[in-house]
Amino acid sequence: MSATLVAGVARTAVPQTALRRFLALDAAVTGANGLAYAAFSAPLGRLLGIGADTLFGLGFLLTAYAAAVAWTASRRRPPARPVALVIEANCAWTVLSLVSLFLWDAPTAAGLVWVPAQALAVAGFALLQHLALRACAASDRQ
Repeated sequence: MSATLVAGVARTAVPQTALRRFLALDAAVTGANGLAYAAFSAPLGRLLGIGADTLFGLGFLLTAYAAAVAWTASRRRPPARPVALVIEANCAWTVLSLVSLFLWDAPTAAGLVWVPAQALAVAGFALLQHLALRACAASDRQ
């Protein structure tokens, strides 16, 4: 069933292609967020209730991470260990994003909406990547 879900979402029956697409989409979204956080850290910080320095640092980190995910997606057969690291990093980001809501002094209403929304999107990438990696492993065993 999970292979069917992955194939439907990725619009391909080839597990490696689905995995590469999910990684590439993750890299594009993460890279765009990272660049926005870095370039517009002051106004986005005010909007979300996050310190500009924190957003700038996160932007730099996300941009570098997106480049690594893009490199992994560019492989004809993305290696399982780097993909597993991407999945684990996405899970960690999801948890830390939600925990950060309780650690902030004063997130704005926009921050209270944005942080869980982006955490949910990252969790979705992790799930799709996990299912695609499992489908790749199953097709390799056949």
